Amino acid sequence: MKKAAAVSVAGQTAFPILFAISFSHLLNDTIQSLIPSIYPIIKDSFHLSFGQVGLITLTFQITASLLQPFVGLFTDKRPMPYSLATGMGFTLIGLLSLSVASQFSTLLLSVALVGIGSAIFHPEASRVAFLASGGKRGMAQSLFQVGGNAGSALGPLLAAMIIVKHGQSSVSWFSVVALLAIGVLWVLGNWYKQNRVIATRKDGGQEQTSGFTKSRVIFSIGILLVLVFSKYFYMASMSSYYTFYLMDKFHVSVQDSQLYLFLFLFSVAVGTFIGGPVGDRIGRRYVIWVSILGAAPFTLLLPHVNLFWTAVLTVIIGLTLSSAFSAILVYAQELVPGKVGMIAGLFFGFSFGMGGIGSAVLGRLADATSLEYVYQVCSFLPLLGLLTVFLPNTKKA
Repeated sequence: MKKAAAVSVAGQTAFPILFAISFSHLLNDTIQSLIPSIYPIIKDSFHLSFGQVGLITLTFQITASLLQPFVGLFTDKRPMPYSLATGMGFTLIGLLSLSVASQFSTLLLSVALVGIGSAIFHPEASRVAFLASGGKRGMAQSLFQVGGNAGSALGPLLAAMIIVKHGQSSVSWFSVVALLAIGVLWVLGNWYKQNRVIATRKDGGQEQTSGFTKSRVIFSIGILLVLVFSKYFYMASMSSYYTFYLMDKFHVSVQDSQLYLFLFLFSVAVGTFIGGPVGDRIGRRYVIWVSILGAAPFTLLLPHVNLFWTAVLTVIIGLTLSSAFSAILVYAQELVPGKVGMIAGLFFGFSFGMGGIGSAVLGRLADATSLEYVYQVCSFLPLLGLLTVFLPNTKKA
């Protein structure tokens, strides 16, 4: 079998591949984060309610979440190396459509295409990170994730500098980013194609049981999904409505609110990178404990402080809450060995779905009450981290 020149799938961490897949994740999520970043613009130009803003996020997130587990399950059995570049092609089409949309229905179609691209990208990209990990799965998953979170933080900053100044049509300028991502993902597809025999062995030829009963595994996966729900419902309040909250309560400008959102999302990227390696060292269950439940004191304080402390607390919340996902995902993959793509698709898809549903539900709640009330309600979500006590010990727990 032909080997990739600079890396080995077995035995050592393939850092060039990890950095490349992380960079592609950055490009992918930079594009995706433009969607909530332009909400203040399209809300005014399309005369949208908060409920309609939530529906845009719901359309994007649900499109991605429904498809991802099926993509992962399919590619567990039949890896498709070049599906990564194909998925980014859907994102490119959605991006160009979004830049010229003149009706609400076209906005929904555009974000749905971006959602399809995300559904294709994440399960296979997560598998590439798994294969390149050299056994350091938490670190690899965190490095992959931090690229996405860095992109999510970069998107609002670029939106503040470009789209806020030049309008909706300037969204098309980011097609250059999508084309660059397609090029990187095509190269990664070549590496994956060369190593797919080993990929199959790694997914299906190692241990096929976690040592727990089927009912215990299903129960544990359910607990993990509840924890993902708590994290992403809260994150939906931040990604979709934090700018509006700051403008409404503290009367900051649109551009300043985008900078505060960037600060929060950057802290999310840093926290994501920390969570995986720490989980590799001290155990993933401990990271899940601290990450979810540890954010509760800060989320409970957030609705009751001034602008300065709001910024400080959101950084702490971002750092704390974001460290959970890599640990949760790898923990789940260890519970269900041999199903890397399916588990990645399930958890990425569920997180997208919860983000979308959360955005829609919280948008309706904001229309009926106030954004401040929304943050008071959401402040209790991290207390669901108490459910971590029911998770079993694995070898890396």
